[in-house]
Amino acid sequence: MGLAGARVLVTGASSGIGAATALALAGRRARLVLAGRDGDRLAEVAVRTGGEVVVADLPDGAARLAAAAGPVDVLVSNAGEGWCGPFTRMPEEAVERLVGVNLTAPVHLTRLLLPAMIERGRGHLVFVASIAGAVGVAEEAVYSATKAGLMAFAEALRYELRGLGASRAGDPAPRIGVTVVVPGVVDTPFFARRGVPYGRRRPAPIPPERVARAVVTAVERGRAECYVPGWLRLPARLRGASPGPFRALAARTAMPGRPVSRREAPESTP
Repeated sequence: MGLAGARVLVTGASSGIGAATALALAGRRARLVLAGRDGDRLAEVAVRTGGEVVVADLPDGAARLAAAAGPVDVLVSNAGEGWCGPFTRMPEEAVERLVGVNLTAPVHLTRLLLPAMIERGRGHLVFVASIAGAVGVAEEAVYSATKAGLMAFAEALRYELRGLGASRAGDPAPRIGVTVVVPGVVDTPFFARRGVPYGRRRPAPIPPERVARAVVTAVERGRAECYVPGWLRLPARLRGASPGPFRALAARTAMPGRPVSRREAPESTP
């Protein structure tokens, strides 16, 4: 799908992957709608990209955001929340916040924006998930679950949309694309906001611009799935093909998403 002139809604666009994606899309001459909670930061991104700003708190603001954005050609569902610590210490409000922002909001935005894409016979949905959703990460149980749910939602939706808007009779290639982008550790404010900084030496965090490039390429080339960096596909495939060996390896290599030291988990949502 060509991005020049396309109207693109990016959620979580005020910083990190969302801001980097907005800049990358602006470089392709897309017309941007930038959504997030921080109006000042959104305004800064808008100055650099020429995008429209819509301040919205998801998931409650999903309907208002969709109405403000209007018909869009591409939806990039990037907004996300994190929380790290033992599951038994996770506050109820933190559970609700993660499920709401990471899973409920993308589902509702898709429900609101997809009918117009189907009517026009073209469009693209991008869901920014996480390697945590593919393999599960200790002390990030709810975060992992929301990202796994997002990946399953995208996969099911892809089957449902297959063939809609096909260019000619009998051509199964859909014009409504569905992409899941699966990043690993990304150098963004996410870890500080979740309450526990990332403290492992490996894997080293990658810049958000790398994920942004993957988003742009996935839309332009119609890719269904994109791991960033690419080697993350290996543990994801190993877990599916050989879950026993994968779990044994994960236990030996200590895969929690926070430092190995046993610090107390935060008591509230970051």
